[in-house]
Amino acid sequence: MASLQGKSVVITGGARGLGAEAARQAVEAGARVLITDVLEEEGQETALALGENVSYAHHDVTSEADWQSVVERARARFGGVDGLVNNAGVSTGSLLTEESVEHFRQVVDINLTGVFIGMRTVAPVMREGGAGAIVNVSSAAGMMGLALTAGYGASKWGVRGLSKIGAVELGTDRIRVNSVHPGMTYTPMTAEVGIQAGEGNYPNTPMGRVGEAREIAAAMVFLLSEEASYITGAELAVDGGWSSGPTIKYVLGQ
Repeated sequence: MASLQGKSVVITGGARGLGAEAARQAVEAGARVLITDVLEEEGQETALALGENVSYAHHDVTSEADWQSVVERARARFGGVDGLVNNAGVSTGSLLTEESVEHFRQVVDINLTGVFIGMRTVAPVMREGGAGAIVNVSSAAGMMGLALTAGYGASKWGVRGLSKIGAVELGTDRIRVNSVHPGMTYTPMTAEVGIQAGEGNYPNTPMGRVGEAREIAAAMVFLLSEEASYITGAELAVDGGWSSGPTIKYVLGQ
């Protein structure tokens, strides 16, 4: 297991799903974690369940003031910020010609601008501490043209690019920036729209199934850790091969 012993980590969108699982694994790896979310009750419950090394803060990622408050809270409680996981986000499911401009802007503001504000706010604190690691959660939709994603896909392509810009600008400060690209993953949120776990439930991926939260979170924790000390500007697809291309059964028309 990757070690985060003695590290302090902020994880946005940490009340449930991928964020909550990343927090759980980070704690197991030795980190102290501040999870943030707009889901107040679920956030408090998750922090309580994960133990004394986890706390919760209400956080709108589109707000500069909220970001500053989160960072100050992490500094007061942990003495600094060693790691940041920009996980908070929303999805969309409409054709680009049918998505409203208002909704497109809202999705981009949360998924991309929120990541930008987070990087911009946390980087100076990491620089003061002498090093840091930022993991930005993009998507398989940020690696290909995926129908019915519109604002979501555009924002996740933006997260991918912003991560590379951060990597080249912050590298000499010993701040690493990488992006993780989950494919379809079984979480409480995706279960609500009919996604099912298990073999054979997602035949258009080479591995024939959706991912599990623990598999995506493990990639996040690895990239936060010193085991990834020479990795920056990378984009790690954790998608069962989905972004690599269509399955052989699809090609053969089976």
